[in-house]
Amino acid sequence: MNKPRALIVGMGIGGLATALRLHDIGWETLLVERAPQRRPAGYFVGLFDSGQLAAQRMGVLDAIGNRAVVEKGRSYDIDRAGRRRPGLGYGDLPGSPRMLLRGDIESALYDAAEPFTEIRYGTTPVAVEEHRDGVDVTLRTTSGDNTTETTEAFDLVVGADGLRSTVRRLAFGPDSDYFRPFHHIIGATILKEPVPGYGLTDGVVLTEPGRAAWVFPFSDHRPGLLLTYRTDDEDAEFQRPPIESLHRAFGPEPTGPVLDNLLRQFEQADHRLFDSVHQVVMPTWHTGRVVLLGDAAWCLTLYSGMGASSAIAGADLLGTMLQRNPGNPSRALREWEQRMRPFIATMQEHGRKELVIFVPQTRRDKLTRTLTRSLMGNSVGRRVMKSLLAGSFKDKSIDVAAA
Repeated sequence: MNKPRALIVGMGIGGLATALRLHDIGWETLLVERAPQRRPAGYFVGLFDSGQLAAQRMGVLDAIGNRAVVEKGRSYDIDRAGRRRPGLGYGDLPGSPRMLLRGDIESALYDAAEPFTEIRYGTTPVAVEEHRDGVDVTLRTTSGDNTTETTEAFDLVVGADGLRSTVRRLAFGPDSDYFRPFHHIIGATILKEPVPGYGLTDGVVLTEPGRAAWVFPFSDHRPGLLLTYRTDDEDAEFQRPPIESLHRAFGPEPTGPVLDNLLRQFEQADHRLFDSVHQVVMPTWHTGRVVLLGDAAWCLTLYSGMGASSAIAGADLLGTMLQRNPGNPSRALREWEQRMRPFIATMQEHGRKELVIFVPQTRRDKLTRTLTRSLMGNSVGRRVMKSLLAGSFKDKSIDVAAA
């Protein structure tokens, strides 16, 4: 018998995990990626238990690794003048998330899936025609000055192509129908040099109402930087060079030595991200044979910390449901969404609530963080705070993809 064939759009974490999982259950997969080659390693991500357990079942958890700082490093809350106090870093959160670069997860998944998956770079779908027996997809491939189009048949199409998903626009409608704006901007990069006065394994956090700078340390890699701020006009932020928008957002007060250095390093970085923050909220993530996964379907935002974990878990569970419903992808997708949706709804709620962990919105939020920081200054306080926070983070340990 011929193997069922799936088109997977997007070679990020969700797409690669889906390719690996579908191969495991006997599917043939074509993975297409808009970019002309694999992407750089990317920026900071956390991997919680929900993702770790799915990655372990797929056999890639050890290869993913963990860059969390175990010894020597400390986390500091600072102000613009450079005054520092012991702080609450990302690695101090309950759940013991693995501290990683996006590329750590992608590389582990790529190495596992590539031998069994056809991959086409510079390729994107331009038409999706679904019928009872399958999906016909027109794919446009650009290589240098040459562009070609082919129409191919698939039993399933998986859109794992990110926040601004092409598959979602083709099969479900325009972005504006599903975007839930957060009215925040993020700027991210990898630092080329240590923060002045701090070690490579030190975490540094500067928070003010409506804006924040985070430096995420790794045990064996240069630190990651996240700059994030609230805005009433997202479009205006993209009408200027990113560094100008950042200076406006963090002004008009003098930046001080640390923030000035971070802004300079962002401006001079070889690779950087500057984007608006949205959740994707949809009444359904699938049709009969087309399904969205990861940021294309739900985009939990970086404030939730669950983007990578939910993408891996979603791919793992998708493979399970397709295996349980051979020859009936429509029923498999229904059962998959019924299991995933309550979990994702909870994670989106966490993303909205946990925004204030990254960016305090009011002076009261800032005072709460100051109190938290004070409690973290001694071992008893740290135990108390972790106990208080554990309840809100326990959902991130749910093994939603368990068979």
